[in-house]
Amino acid sequence: MLSTFVNIVHIFVCLVLMFVVLLQQGKGGGMGSAFGGASAQVFGGSGAGNILTRATAICAAVFMLTSVSLAYMSSSGDRALRAKVAEEQSKVKDRGTKREKTDATPSPSGSAAPSSSAAPGMNAPAPTPPAPAPSP
Repeated sequence: MLSTFVNIVHIFVCLVLMFVVLLQQGKGGGMGSAFGGASAQVFGGSGAGNILTRATAICAAVFMLTSVSLAYMSSSGDRALRAKVAEEQSKVKDRGTKREKTDATPSPSGSAAPSSSAAPGMNAPAPTPPAPAPSP
């Protein structure tokens, strides 16, 4: 949810930043010369520069913050994956170790005896196939 919101803000700021940068014309130009003579009186050379320079700085700062935020959020998924892999590896290491009995586990004497209808040799390991003969 938060990632989607930051992503939308990031794209919006990208578009605004492109628009603001494209409106600038260089030193002394700006919006005053972009829209003709009538707006030149409103913005002037220095007024348009200050407004567009401030807008560019603000948009650039927000763009950098959203970029860092999105990078951090995407790396948090990697951290969760690493933690899960470490947990799985610890489970594999613990498989061969003997665990202590707890009250919740039944004792071997309380377990039911295997039924006599089971075929003999059911618990025996599967035979390994013979090795192929070496070729001369």
